[in-house]
Amino acid sequence: MKNIGIAIHGGAGTILRSKMTPEKETGYRRALEEALKEGWDILNSGRSSLDAVERAVELLENNPLFNAGKGSVFTHEGKHEMDASIMDGKTLNAGCVSSVSNIKNPVLLARLIMEKSGFVYLSGKGAEKFAAYHNLAFEKDEYFYDEFRYKQYLSALEKDNVILDHSYESTEKKFGTVGAVAIDSEGNLASATSTGGMTNKKFGRIGDSPIIGAGTYANNSTCAVSCTGNGEYFLRSVTAYDVSALMEYRNMSLEDASDLVVHTKLKALNGEGGIIAIDKDNNISMTFNSEGMYRASVKTGKEIEINIYK
Repeated sequence: MKNIGIAIHGGAGTILRSKMTPEKETGYRRALEEALKEGWDILNSGRSSLDAVERAVELLENNPLFNAGKGSVFTHEGKHEMDASIMDGKTLNAGCVSSVSNIKNPVLLARLIMEKSGFVYLSGKGAEKFAAYHNLAFEKDEYFYDEFRYKQYLSALEKDNVILDHSYESTEKKFGTVGAVAIDSEGNLASATSTGGMTNKKFGRIGDSPIIGAGTYANNSTCAVSCTGNGEYFLRSVTAYDVSALMEYRNMSLEDASDLVVHTKLKALNGEGGIIAIDKDNNISMTFNSEGMYRASVKTGKEIEINIYK
């Protein structure tokens, strides 16, 4: 029997049952299940963990419920600037992209950068030129327009503040970054993360999602991690790599390392959010210190789990 597994997330934050309509909850669950199942089918067919995480994130990017790809939020200038990263736990190769516009699926560009550019990280117009050279799909501004996101943007402009993903109110924080981690039948780990950033973000702000070690990390000797939350804290904590380092240098289990990082280290900085992680033994952790996190997982011998609230 193949020992394979995959976990995905669609963001964390103040996600309360009282604020969720049955229709919207069904939409979130359906989107998570679709992405999870496609990733699982890829693993089950003998393909790589890289293929699985890339496809799962691609599907979440295509869904306007999540702050990535099609559902990306508006910047201060009324544009969309997207970030993504992917990492191969077998080789430690990685691809990262930030501040790109009109790219339909930034995660596909991150993979392309990893495999075709000779570099790890490309940004802005240069990354867009690289994408065009390799015939990656672009979309017009209208493709990324979402009425809810636009109203959120106008509210942020009026108040001159930055809003974290979906919410109108600062008390209803949601971090809509998407991500996936997986282990394939060869025992290779991979992770991928994608985001549209913060509503009304200024000055070319970049969070943790495209940064290897902060928002994304994978190493066959330990684990694969994808993060979601207020990126500034994840950057300062080098959160994704910290989980791996605790396992490697302190011999901690995946669950213990994840809990220490999310519930102690991040909280000490007032950092909010969560992580999904999978280790070399196919243990899965989906840990968060917020009210909720859109998350789903499946692995050999276990049924699909899809959860939103604590």
